Amino acid sequence: MILKFIKESNLKFSHYLSVLILLVCGGIFFNSCKQVKLADADRRFKNGEYFEAAGMYRKVYRKIPPKNKDLRGVVAFRMAESYRLSNNVVSANAAYVNALRFNQADTAIRLQYARTLHKAGNYPQAAEQYKAYLKPNPDNKFAQNGLLGVDNAPEMKDNPTKYTVKKMDVFNSRRGEFSPMLLPPDYDLIYITTNRDDVQGEAKSTITGVYNNDIFVARKDETGKWMKPETAGAVNTEQDEGTPTFSASGNLMFYTYCDEDPDHPTNAAIYKSRRADGSWGKGERLAFPTDTAYMYAHPALSPDGYSLFFVSDMPGGYGGKDIWRAAMFGEEVSYVENLGPDINTAGDEMFPYVRNDSTLYFSSDGHPGLGGLDIFKAAYDKKTKRWSVNNMGVPINSQGDDFGMTFDKDTESGFFSSNRGEARGSDHIYSFEYPVVKVSLEGFIVDKDDEFVPNATIRVVGNDGTNEKFNGKPDGTYRFQVKRGVTYVLLASAEGYLNSKMDLRTVVEEKDSLYYVDFVLYSINKPAVLENIFYDFDKAALRDESKKELDDLIELLELNPNVTIELSAHTDRKGSNEYNECLSQRRAQSVVDYLIAHRIEKDRLTVAGYGKRQPKVVTKGIAKKYDFLKEGDILNEQFVLALPPEQQEIADQINRRTEFKVLSTTYNLR
Repeated sequence: MILKFIKESNLKFSHYLSVLILLVCGGIFFNSCKQVKLADADRRFKNGEYFEAAGMYRKVYRKIPPKNKDLRGVVAFRMAESYRLSNNVVSANAAYVNALRFNQADTAIRLQYARTLHKAGNYPQAAEQYKAYLKPNPDNKFAQNGLLGVDNAPEMKDNPTKYTVKKMDVFNSRRGEFSPMLLPPDYDLIYITTNRDDVQGEAKSTITGVYNNDIFVARKDETGKWMKPETAGAVNTEQDEGTPTFSASGNLMFYTYCDEDPDHPTNAAIYKSRRADGSWGKGERLAFPTDTAYMYAHPALSPDGYSLFFVSDMPGGYGGKDIWRAAMFGEEVSYVENLGPDINTAGDEMFPYVRNDSTLYFSSDGHPGLGGLDIFKAAYDKKTKRWSVNNMGVPINSQGDDFGMTFDKDTESGFFSSNRGEARGSDHIYSFEYPVVKVSLEGFIVDKDDEFVPNATIRVVGNDGTNEKFNGKPDGTYRFQVKRGVTYVLLASAEGYLNSKMDLRTVVEEKDSLYYVDFVLYSINKPAVLENIFYDFDKAALRDESKKELDDLIELLELNPNVTIELSAHTDRKGSNEYNECLSQRRAQSVVDYLIAHRIEKDRLTVAGYGKRQPKVVTKGIAKKYDFLKEGDILNEQFVLALPPEQQEIADQINRRTEFKVLSTTYNLR
């Protein structure tokens, strides 16, 4: 059951004037029934003791003669309100039916009946009652939002978010628990508000019908699993304590304290406590520079400690209970201000949680929702100085009360409280987690001979501002996480190799994805064959299909601007030495001319035509491709002639090649 200082809610709107008239008309009953009982019930209601008031009104109602319809309608309405405010939705709806039966013309009854039907998930009937109320009150924002909520609820249920929600049995008892709060900076302790059997107070509350709440704390065991909660110590009394919030250091707590006085209305106050040697000290009241006759509850301290958000029904608000901000000077309140109409409505806004300087979570029954209290996320725009508010949707929200959210550090996971599925209205703790979409990038880093390059470095630059370095593994592989919808430039480097660049664009779609990008690095110490360089027979002119490979070489040289290279061409064993050397020289010059024509400085390039003087030495990569060759074989004329004719042609083809090798890595360096 939610704390009594959360649930007390006298009728505050102008359209409730008729309710006040009905309360006055209750005097008619003084001469026809027991005056003391009705007066006692009214006093209980006025003091916020709704649980006791509901039972008393029920007894009074039973003794009213059926022919006294007006009085029956008055008492039925008071009984319904008592049930509603003590969170007994089923009994409240039954009482509202009787109130309407005897008070057809009272539209205020229809509004409150619509609210409990809304909370019970009976959306069609709730819509009927909202519409009936709006006919004579078309400008009432509370009813407009209520109707919008019931209209949107089916779609919200049919389109849940990706949050997963689980009931935390380890924290819950057969009584009630709510408002979990993780303790910074380690977030390995969680504080909850509970009225379980072992709280300090022995008497049951006349407001809720259950024990007063205490603050309990749960810890993790050595395996990281949560253990059962235990009392938080000296901060608890026989009265009501709950809804804690903590400083970033974890040594200062603000919480709500509520004393119960049967002769006066119950008001909540904010207290503070210090932690020393792992224990919380006795609380002391936080002073506000405003009238303390009103409630001050549900504190939420900002991470920087400069602002304390809280809930109050003080004048200057927009309806029921509003969220306010107290500017803090150390541990003292400097001034308070209302958060304004973007956040606050004609309903109740409660349970704020400040995640950072521009993100606020809170619960409300005034914004359009599924019923009862829904959790909303508010984002603050510092330019416009306005809040944008969005319902957290299903399954975070339900048709019941959902409130009291806390996050585990910077993750999209944590805990909240809800009375969903609870016939008696008891609140319990739930966990929530938004599944993290994993977008991964992995691949190999190899050289031109398909050998793994160990311990490479990969720099990642994204159009979202990403600029990071990742280390490749000793086995020549790498893997790291990237983001959705981002274009990346990936630069791989390793000692003894030229840098290599690749591009990647990830999709926006919200799903787990794995991308593969392999890097091929050119060794500084070994010549590299340029594949797919083609010439016409007995000619040096480059064919068009050669240009893709050469464009890649240009990109490589631009990526490594301090490198100079030798560009060489080689022929097979056929023909004279003079002819082959002349042809290879002209072919190498054709490649160099292409590079110079496409932005590469001339003095970075050296031309060499070796003809058939440098037969190819078989590498591991070549040996893997051709099983008749082994690493280290030299494809000279003697070796090739010893091969069968088909293999001779392959060997000759391997010898006919265009290569480059690095001459220096200090070009233009001073």
